[in-house]
Amino acid sequence: MKIIFFGTADISKFFLENIDNKHEIVSVVTMCDKPVGRNNKIKAPAVKEYAIEKNIPYIQVDKFSEDVISEIKKIDADVGVAVSFGKIIPPEVFNHPKKRCFNIHFSLLPKYRGASPVQQALLDGAEKTGVTAFFIEKGLDTGDIILSQEQDIDYKDTSETLFNKLNLLGIEIMNKTLNILESGNFTAVKQVEEPSFCKIFKKEDGKIDWNRPAVDIYNMYRGFYIWPKVFCTISDGRLAGKTMKIIDCSVEQSDINVPAGTVVDIKKGAGLVIKCGQNALLVKRVQPESKAQMPAYDFVNGAGIKKGFLFS
Repeated sequence: MKIIFFGTADISKFFLENIDNKHEIVSVVTMCDKPVGRNNKIKAPAVKEYAIEKNIPYIQVDKFSEDVISEIKKIDADVGVAVSFGKIIPPEVFNHPKKRCFNIHFSLLPKYRGASPVQQALLDGAEKTGVTAFFIEKGLDTGDIILSQEQDIDYKDTSETLFNKLNLLGIEIMNKTLNILESGNFTAVKQVEEPSFCKIFKKEDGKIDWNRPAVDIYNMYRGFYIWPKVFCTISDGRLAGKTMKIIDCSVEQSDINVPAGTVVDIKKGAGLVIKCGQNALLVKRVQPESKAQMPAYDFVNGAGIKKGFLFS
């Protein structure tokens, strides 16, 4: 089939490459180049770079102006496929392909509609999620479901490992959906359950509140593993006032009656134990402000951290 592909995030390229091996990509639609990093170097989306490499026509969208919509409507496409595109696609566009456009979403809709379903599932401590292929319509992730499949979440999964699992499942769901649409033998199902939503996260969402239960902070670590990481402020020692990212951690049982954020133990070769609102967090690996990642026990020795010191 002739496919028009909508995608911007790095993972979008993974899906685009897979379709390109099986179908004809007639056009790629992606967002504009953006500055990244400390030097604000202009970087093109990975799907644009792939389109250039493979000599596939592409359109970059800042907004769906009349000119952009007119250009897209000139494209002869059987199906539109969207994966992490990053913009609302208007009806004039998603209704243009002969068999409409569908989106690959990393949750079991209508649960976790929105921009960060993988992170939110981990923040919530969910034990299951999945991938849904659904027809795009005007509402936010509200379209009829073509196909969906569950994915178990392991307690040790982070956003990185869960994305890896869902990418593979997403490819499978995408290819099955394309086969279904090509055959015409399917019935899309309306979303009838109560929906839940997830937001676009900001850097400050990774700030730890030590008054929360240790399991909640651990789930933050899992959900924000890729970005923005979880972080806190060092209140005592030679690095007082500096921030510290937690790169690896686990929950420890603790009933010690001390203020949340207090270092209650330093385990040789393992790291430091910080009291939470309920239980404690064993911090195994850290990244102090303006420094490289390191084992937490090495950080303790270098920063002069002792039992009774505080983090905020």
